[in-house]
Amino acid sequence: MRIFGYARVSTSQQSLDIQIRALKDAGVKANRIFTDKASGSSTDREGLDLLRMKVEEGDVILVKKLDRLGRDTADMIQLIKEFDAQGVAVRFIDDGISTDGDMGQMVVTILSAVAQAERRRILERTNEGRQEAKI
Repeated sequence: MRIFGYARVSTSQQSLDIQIRALKDAGVKANRIFTDKASGSSTDREGLDLLRMKVEEGDVILVKKLDRLGRDTADMIQLIKEFDAQGVAVRFIDDGISTDGDMGQMVVTILSAVAQAERRRILERTNEGRQEAKI
């Protein structure tokens, strides 16, 4: 079993340091940590694509938080299915959940839907604030 890590921030102005430190503290070697500075609403990410090609059956992927892997529920379900078909487990450090087993996958699906709804609410409030600022 090999342990890999994945970290993502949404913009190039944000830092990956906290996530990378958490992954290293959890036992992930530096050369097995894949990163992206891209939106979580897309699965077309260079670091994620490299990770997908690298993992094989029995491997484990650690991610600091669920929303760092993705923010779109359908995309998250597809990623989890893909990793599960390869025999790869995904574990979320802060959330204390894993995709091992049906219950874990169900919890990930529910929390992904919550994260997606939260993202939509943030976008709505941001747009409302911009509209009010124009008045």
